[in-house]
Amino acid sequence: MITFAAAPLLVGLLLAAFHDQLARRLRPNVAVPLLTALSLTVALCTGLILSAVAVLVCVRLGPLPQIGQWSASALQSRSGVPLGFGVAATAIVAGCLTAAVIQAVRSARALAIAARAARLLRPVAGDLVVIEDATPSAYAVAAFTGRIVVSTAMLKALSADERRALLAHEHSHLRHRHHLYLHGAHLAAAANPLLRSPARSISRLIERWADEDAAAEVGDRALTARALARAALARDGSPPAPHTLSAADHRVGERARLLLAPQPVHNRLAVVLAVGAGLLTWAAAGAITLWANGVVQFAEAVYTRR
Repeated sequence: MITFAAAPLLVGLLLAAFHDQLARRLRPNVAVPLLTALSLTVALCTGLILSAVAVLVCVRLGPLPQIGQWSASALQSRSGVPLGFGVAATAIVAGCLTAAVIQAVRSARALAIAARAARLLRPVAGDLVVIEDATPSAYAVAAFTGRIVVSTAMLKALSADERRALLAHEHSHLRHRHHLYLHGAHLAAAANPLLRSPARSISRLIERWADEDAAAEVGDRALTARALARAALARDGSPPAPHTLSAADHRVGERARLLLAPQPVHNRLAVVLAVGAGLLTWAAAGAITLWANGVVQFAEAVYTRR
């Protein structure tokens, strides 16, 4: 059982150490869902296993054995979980669960604010909103019915082809609901600190996904790279609008260089390894849960035979 219990921790450590290497071997539109799903899997399964360990210790304390009608000594001997380990697991679960709930509330609030902002914006065509503003800006309002907001100053700073590439980037954010992947990654990172670095990687990959979509739509990777660079220069360090996704916010120089390189190659082995790690994590959580249930049933049988 120790091997099974350690599986989510091992996968989490490997993901924290090698997420960048995994991302480089996958196209962004594959890497983002895969890394997000794997992060959420590790966070949830780690919580399940620690909760099972905590329960096996807590239920043998105080009056709980009499209330539940199970043998405390049988629970201890059958599970082999030391009291200190169970107390530590309980504290970790409580801390991680609290952090996850706080993050979930923040995400829900951000989604509500973005949805309200999107309802107030009046598009001039489709989901495009043009605002009179001397500050160059362009971003997608991250809501279920999102909007693309572009200032008149940004439109003037770019050529017609560059504007098309920039708008294609922002359309990608809305079409693929990129904000949901971002919230999922942040939730996993809140529940498991090992996943903070993968969450930052997912944030960068989301922008690269939109970059690749824009390049495919306009049919010119160099044009897309130039549009990103000029949009970033036009913004000149202006802070991004809250609860939005913007082409000019994340490592534009690095993303422009990647656009000038050949399109990323899909690596099936990397997908298989990531999916296998996720399945192993779920299997470990399932095995530990069934084992804990078996321990409790054994303790109940011992209590009944008294």
